[in-house]
Amino acid sequence: MNSSLLLSNILTPPVLFFFLGMLATFVKSDLEIPQPLPKLFSLYLLLSIGFKGGYEITESGINLQITFTLLAAIFMASIVPIYSFFILKLKLDTYNAAAIAATYGSISAVTFITAQSFLKILNISSGGHMVAALALMESPAIIVGIVLVKIFIKSKEEGEKEKFSWGEVLREAFLNGSVFLLVASVMVGVITGEKGWVKLHPFTEDIFYGVLSFFLLDMGMVAAKRFKELSKTGYFLIIFGVLMPVINAIIGIMISKLIGMSEGNALLFSVLCASASYIAVPAAMRMTVPEANPSLYVSMALAITFPFNIIIGIPLYFNIIKAIGV
Repeated sequence: MNSSLLLSNILTPPVLFFFLGMLATFVKSDLEIPQPLPKLFSLYLLLSIGFKGGYEITESGINLQITFTLLAAIFMASIVPIYSFFILKLKLDTYNAAAIAATYGSISAVTFITAQSFLKILNISSGGHMVAALALMESPAIIVGIVLVKIFIKSKEEGEKEKFSWGEVLREAFLNGSVFLLVASVMVGVITGEKGWVKLHPFTEDIFYGVLSFFLLDMGMVAAKRFKELSKTGYFLIIFGVLMPVINAIIGIMISKLIGMSEGNALLFSVLCASASYIAVPAAMRMTVPEANPSLYVSMALAITFPFNIIIGIPLYFNIIKAIGV
């Protein structure tokens, strides 16, 4: 891997603030961000990337390439949980295997944003439709994860077959706060176009990296606190949390090459394939698969895969893209 690319990714304010948050926890500092603010930061980031993506879609329009990209996004969000589930079933019960598989089939918006900032440093452009791909990849994994539980768990009594409402499941998958705000922001960006972008540019662009830095500072503290929980699981889940993102990214890169994506879009797509959800999926799994242990799927996404992707994964995937000539 090109060491300069790795350094350029690490030596950026948002990533360094992530390390700072981890350090604060490890040295037992009393540094903390008041609890309502991380949620506000998260909502701001989703609104910003959605609105900007919608605006960029109006600028570029919809063509065959974009259609193939969006279909590929849905395909990966549906297939990753399936093969992940069977790998996880080697060591885990059905409930935990399905919850973790759904987590890795969905995406991390903050990892996507970090990849966007990486491309900006390298002056490489990407399409606004990749935000639409991000939005489309949030929900399918939740549905697949629940279907896997339904298939592999046989009820002890006939009356237990319907343990939850599919209406509630679909509502959580498609109308949970993060998905709804992201999709709605894309629509606002599409509807308002350039006039809307001019008005909101100072809010959605100029202060973006400052808010991202605060958010990653908090994420660093949260991730560091999760390490203790992972130490109890053994090496299998730790290895899975590192290798699965790389495997998923490579599959994503091959698809990118097949459908002719640009370098920037290929990196964002591979990062979407490689990331794991720590917001939407955990919220859905806690409701629909209460038998699964949240400390496993949340800790893996936050304490292993998220740091791996923003520190090593993004430059690694970009090097692979360059090597195979996407």
